[in-house]
Amino acid sequence: MSTRPLPKRLRRFWTSKRLRDRLLVLALGAFASAYLLGVCSRTAGSSYLACLVAFVPWLLTLERAERRRDALFAGLVMSVFFVALVFPWFPETAASYAATSPSLVWPLFLLLAPVLEPQFVVFALVRLAVRRADRPYPALRAALAAAAAYVGVELVFPKLFFDTVGLGLHPAASLRQGAEIVGAHGLSFLLLLVNEGLALSIVRLVRAPKDRGFAHPALPAALVILAVLAGVGYGRARRAALAEANTRPAILVGVVQANITNYDKLRAEKGAFETVRTILDTHFKLSDAIRERKSLELLVWPETVYPTTFGAPKSEDGAAFDEEIGAFVAKTGVPLVFGSYESEGDDEYNAAFFLTNDGNGKVRRASYRKRMLFPFTEWVPPMLDSPSLRSLMPWAGHWKRGPGPAVVRVGSSGHDDVTALPLICYDVLFPGFVAEAAAKGADLIVTLSNDSWFPDGRAPRLHLVSAAFRSIETRLPQVRATNSGISAIVSADGEILARTRFDEEETLAAEVQLAARLVTPMMAFGHLRAPAFLALAALLLGHAWWFRAGRRNPRASRPERRTERRRPRATGPAAAP
Repeated sequence: MSTRPLPKRLRRFWTSKRLRDRLLVLALGAFASAYLLGVCSRTAGSSYLACLVAFVPWLLTLERAERRRDALFAGLVMSVFFVALVFPWFPETAASYAATSPSLVWPLFLLLAPVLEPQFVVFALVRLAVRRADRPYPALRAALAAAAAYVGVELVFPKLFFDTVGLGLHPAASLRQGAEIVGAHGLSFLLLLVNEGLALSIVRLVRAPKDRGFAHPALPAALVILAVLAGVGYGRARRAALAEANTRPAILVGVVQANITNYDKLRAEKGAFETVRTILDTHFKLSDAIRERKSLELLVWPETVYPTTFGAPKSEDGAAFDEEIGAFVAKTGVPLVFGSYESEGDDEYNAAFFLTNDGNGKVRRASYRKRMLFPFTEWVPPMLDSPSLRSLMPWAGHWKRGPGPAVVRVGSSGHDDVTALPLICYDVLFPGFVAEAAAKGADLIVTLSNDSWFPDGRAPRLHLVSAAFRSIETRLPQVRATNSGISAIVSADGEILARTRFDEEETLAAEVQLAARLVTPMMAFGHLRAPAFLALAALLLGHAWWFRAGRRNPRASRPERRTERRRPRATGPAAAP
């Protein structure tokens, strides 16, 4: 019986020990770095130290990448290990939402890893291309080009959670302050350069003395240490300056986290009316409990806490519930922010409502419609929406996207009028969107969220840290209300002043220092980050390609010199002057 021969490339891999060993080393380096990035993603205690060295194992093994296929392999396995070790909670979450088995979601999740995290593949390929150009300072050029390409791709490529390694610096109170200049993604760029410097020192130390060049092997590491110390110094100075400059008053804010999550189950057990009745009664009770202890000036409930349309009731019972919420605000005199649905014709929006007592017994109403909807679960792009798609995904959402960033007047409680920048859940993950809204002028950020579909507190913690970076980038304090955790009060320097536990019924009451309304570099120039990073990467990569092309074909890289045919020199008597 004859067997079909293996394809040439597969046969070469199977028989080439050198190639197998090289790919194995690349995979081991990727695994080690992904593990350290998993530690970095915990964003607690001293986990941020892992961010400073997380890429070093991968970078050291990338030194063995000789061809594009090696770099491509290194980037692919890095993306797979990264999603597996940093987001292990996602397959379980997706399986629960889609009513399927995690064992079916995991293979698809790993298969899509290079699409979900494409920056690793781009980084490895760009780094190899620039290093092979053999120009002066190849390590520096490659580090700058690869890091710029990495961050540029992160900023322009759609990512589910808009994650970036810079978020891991949140526990470092001083280092995270640089986000007001370059954002969390800019911190990722700097972290990559820090890791490159450490890796370069290790490479130089283990090489033969003749390969070290004129610079001492420890010089890159020394420069890295100086850069980190400079970042710490800048952060401390900025925190002190913010505390000194902000002389505006504080307002007392209350947050209700009722931990009522499975509305569909409640409807099935109690019916729609009793479900809404239970939700409102619980929130009224918890709100009154806060007011008995504190003289609140603002009260915040979570996203879609009122699970029907507000202001456009669909029934008499709905109209009565609407009036009850308005009467609560009129009676207490405390401005209320809560999540509900808003309708316009046949369209429905995920909205945040702001109810304020105008002092004359009437309630003034304003709203914000969520702009950044989570793909498919909340919103289906019109070009993809079809009956066949919805038959495959009956859980797909029907909401429409809101018009964009807004600033809403909350009310007056003994202070100047307070204005809020409203965000709903997924909105807070987009730094450019938040910076654009902050530029309109606001005193604080109010974020409503529903994180109950996560199986444990890991994803809500990541969500909270991402939200905290929006406060640093805009220098606005933040009030964050979720239905099951983690709710929090965040200062303008990103400090989490108060927080609830996950999956617990809790309330918060804390003073929030109103912002000094600064215009940060992120607010002014944040929209230029993606083109700037991509332009830097393209410039260095293009120069490397041009130089290599010139070396392969020297005549193509420089014009030929014009030569003139010399006349024969005259000899004899005719040559005399």
